Amino acid sequence: MPKTYSDPAAAAPAVQPVPEIGAAWLARPAPAESTLSGPTMGTRWSARYQAPPDFDHEALSRDLARAVESVDAQMSPWKPDSDLMRLNRAEPEHWVALPAALLEVLARALDIGALSGGAYDAAVGGLVNAWGFGATADTPDPAAIRRAAAAHRPAHLWLDVDREQGRARKRAPLTLDLCGIAKGYAVDRMARVMASHGVDHALVGLDGELRARGARADGRPWAVALESPRQGCRAAHGVIELADLSVATSGDYRRWVRVGNERLAHTMDGRRAAPVRNPVASVTVLAADCMDADAWATALLVAGPDEGPVLARRMGLDALFLLRREDRLVEFGLGRFAG
Repeated sequence: MPKTYSDPAAAAPAVQPVPEIGAAWLARPAPAESTLSGPTMGTRWSARYQAPPDFDHEALSRDLARAVESVDAQMSPWKPDSDLMRLNRAEPEHWVALPAALLEVLARALDIGALSGGAYDAAVGGLVNAWGFGATADTPDPAAIRRAAAAHRPAHLWLDVDREQGRARKRAPLTLDLCGIAKGYAVDRMARVMASHGVDHALVGLDGELRARGARADGRPWAVALESPRQGCRAAHGVIELADLSVATSGDYRRWVRVGNERLAHTMDGRRAAPVRNPVASVTVLAADCMDADAWATALLVAGPDEGPVLARRMGLDALFLLRREDRLVEFGLGRFAG
């Protein structure tokens, strides 16, 4: 049986999970629950919620889809006409007018970049592309890797965000990539949509990022399954209970390339200007906002098995590390995952 990580704020036992899309899975719906989903960002958004019989589900579905589509339109590194790509194309020292949502995410990305000492870095886009994980190539390009490594500058030191004036500027050539934070922000936007429709009991998710709005209507927490990072195996490592809480997982087991005999994950370590190379298989983080959980999970994965727990303790994070030790997984938890 998978281990259950209980939320101290939720008193009831978890329901049995079933597989869904993403690094974490949504709980089996109770009879009074409704479900919605749709495509976005190369994956799907999902929502499970409990609402009165005369509720306008179609209006909710439209608003949820618009919320995630707006985030994608502003923050996608895969869409040449996104606002993020406008900023990427801008010359250094040139202020660029940007939407408030993108500025909110950029500001938080810079905060977490500084707090993590660059373990989270929104300016790894050039490295992502050079290693074959971006929109421009699907295999590593040695010459492009050398150029991207030489040109790399951390976002928190070389990007200015002026939310009051609605603008941002680069102080050096930067290629920004918000894939480690934008999906979490999209989940937060979905939670806001639920609130605007008067839904108090909901679980919304995008890929492996999830946010619970309240508990289920009967008082039980929402239960989500934490995917095992074992290669070639879709199974649950554990079950996490959520009520008014977000969860995000970053790992080395979904997207990767093989270079020689080495298997390299898609997450970039901007400090080394190269893909993450450490024994951390995955990191799961709980936070009030999914944007924070998403970015901190990435930061702790990059920070590794020694620096990561120190950073998590310093920041007071609820974090679960799964480490590869020869042919087994070793678990190390902090905060609500301790014990």
